[in-house]
Amino acid sequence: MASSLSQLREMTTVVADTGDVNAIRALKPFDCTTNPSLILKALQMPAFEEMVAREIEAGKSAGKSPLEIADVLTVGVGVELAQLVPGRVSTEVDARLSFDTDASVAKARALIAAYAERGVDRDKIFIKLAATWEGIRAAEILQGEGTDCNLTLLFTLAQAAACADAGVALISPFVGRITDWHSAREGRAFEVEEDPGVLSVREIYDYYKSNGIETIVMGASFRNIGQVKALAGCDRLTISPNLLEELEAEETKLEQVLTPQNASGMKRITLDEAAFRWRLNADAMATEKLSEGIRNFDADHQKLLKGIEERLAAG
Repeated sequence: MASSLSQLREMTTVVADTGDVNAIRALKPFDCTTNPSLILKALQMPAFEEMVAREIEAGKSAGKSPLEIADVLTVGVGVELAQLVPGRVSTEVDARLSFDTDASVAKARALIAAYAERGVDRDKIFIKLAATWEGIRAAEILQGEGTDCNLTLLFTLAQAAACADAGVALISPFVGRITDWHSAREGRAFEVEEDPGVLSVREIYDYYKSNGIETIVMGASFRNIGQVKALAGCDRLTISPNLLEELEAEETKLEQVLTPQNASGMKRITLDEAAFRWRLNADAMATEKLSEGIRNFDADHQKLLKGIEERLAAG
């Protein structure tokens, strides 16, 4: 029998949740997705050592700031990854801009221009933004310019509905972080069919397919392969290397759980800014996890900047 991973690939596009070059080469995902945490790890890998040293030295000679050098390194990693996958590389906008639409758009345009200078077309890139109201508005502008966006840190149907209205190319609803929040509050683990994270992504998938919404649903943030298998059939799933390896080693029959044909017929909702903010505020889990996620992405970005500052000082 084929491995569970091979079976999953027959019904879902598999994305690698890593910036590890060796893992991407071995696991052969369609896309790879990054965030500041993954970029920070990637820049500490031997595969990027020469590129990091070269770019930091060039940045120092040109009088660039640590922030400017960080952007160059992020694009440099993205260029390397773009050569390894047939699909796209997600590149994240600075988390500190999550509540500034204009600044997010400007940063995204600069990233796309930097990729173009290195021979990577925008069709190989997703610009990754936090699913705040401002981030969604930035994505709407960028989509209108032909730049596809991946809206991340998505924890609730309200965020998904707003992304659909904005014509976003792809969303990354989180599974594990939702489950973590509910497990901590209720003091228990969940069987997969009652797992709040799994149920959230199923609801969003159902909503999109019920309403003919073309935005790609890419489940993210998995804690175990049970959660992955419970979303088999989702448009895409971004999975960490250790879970991909578990799926590759397993040889059991995998059932397709999600199909457009089984959509329940959920009615479409349209949210203005006030309604969006109210619905998000009413969901304690989504409010807390969105805020926490932005803080954590920024914390890793600050670590990256500090590391660059130390390298510049060391000469």
